Amino acid sequence: MDLNAEVDQLVRQSQTWVPLIMEYGSRLLLALLTLAIGWWIINKLSARLGKLVGLRADAALQGFISTLANIVLKVLLMVSVASMIGIETTSFVAAIGAAGLAIGLALQGSLANFAGGVLILMFRPFRIGDWIEAQGVSGTVDSIQIFHTVLRTGDNKTVIMPNGSLSNGIITNTNRQPTRKVVFDVGVDYEADLQKARNVLLELAQDPRVLQDPAPQAVISTLGDSSITVSLRIWTKTADYWDVMFMLNEHARDRLKAEGIDIPFPQRVIRVVQETVA
Repeated sequence: MDLNAEVDQLVRQSQTWVPLIMEYGSRLLLALLTLAIGWWIINKLSARLGKLVGLRADAALQGFISTLANIVLKVLLMVSVASMIGIETTSFVAAIGAAGLAIGLALQGSLANFAGGVLILMFRPFRIGDWIEAQGVSGTVDSIQIFHTVLRTGDNKTVIMPNGSLSNGIITNTNRQPTRKVVFDVGVDYEADLQKARNVLLELAQDPRVLQDPAPQAVISTLGDSSITVSLRIWTKTADYWDVMFMLNEHARDRLKAEGIDIPFPQRVIRVVQETVA
């Protein structure tokens, strides 16, 4: 008698459990299947997007876009899977938003650097390998990362610059243009033949690394206290800028001296007036 009652009770309970198991079991199975397939598709799409961006941008932007798309899509997938199981996503999204706000307030500097990295990677004021001057530092760009940019200075030091301040400051990129203007100033004596001095500098401009279009110019730029400044203005390829500047510094003095043109040093003439006391 007791056994029959227990069986009847078990049958009645099973009538409640079975529909629940069927309902939530199918939901869970479908959610797991969606998660697995969605995860695989997102990885494929992220890789394909990275290759597509790589055809039009540099490696830094390619990796950033691919990673960001992968994270965003996977977060959306997790929210969708939670909704399929029956979890209330409204409170879930609100909790994520509150947590994001708290984290954002705690990491304001890091978020500013992240936003700066996004701007640099999107608008690309410089690329890897460019020589830039920013925030009082100059060097070759070694890498552009999400939070900071790594520079290598001329004496082989590594400088890590936060992207927040870098993106909001003045950046001088010496590699963006294919050519650069060299302005070479030299002071000559007031008694010197200015035309001869100009001709000497123009002869130096016949170096094969100096571009002849625009044509080199030698002009009188300033009249100083102890010398007249003759300015040679020429154009070179960006890669030849420093070699040409060093060449001018090396040969200008000797060529001017050979032509009898002195390069004076700053001097002051003092006249002493002697008064006769009656």
